[in-house]
Amino acid sequence: MRKAFVITSFLLLAAFALQFVFAAVGAFTKPAGEGAYTLHSVTGMAVIPVLTLLTILFAALAKAPGRLVGLTVLPLGLVVLQALIAGLANGITDAAGVSTPFGLTIAGLHAVNGIVAVHVVVGVVRAARRLARPAPAEVAQVTVREGEPA
Repeated sequence: MRKAFVITSFLLLAAFALQFVFAAVGAFTKPAGEGAYTLHSVTGMAVIPVLTLLTILFAALAKAPGRLVGLTVLPLGLVVLQALIAGLANGITDAAGVSTPFGLTIAGLHAVNGIVAVHVVVGVVRAARRLARPAPAEVAQVTVREGEPA
């Protein structure tokens, strides 16, 4: 289970990294239409939550320490916060449906929260790798006294 924990945490990190690529694809798609952010939305609303739940499951099955399981749960909360930030930013428009400076500021928090989530997942990956390492073998102390056969 520890190897599965490492693998899913790496997959989760890869999905988060791809999120930044998919956001850039959406931002630079010309003309920007309804589907510009489809990859970003699907990954953020389906792939990342599923990988996060699998990572939590494997952390628990690997008998990871409680603090590590808690750290593994944190990205799920950050994903929920991402959706709330995006919804709020999209909802703060003027009467014509145009973005407002306040709405754009909130949208910027979406990117900051994404960066925080990546850093948390990097911590999960590192901790999962440490947990999966075999414990060092104990070294037996041998004392040889002068005049005694070895």
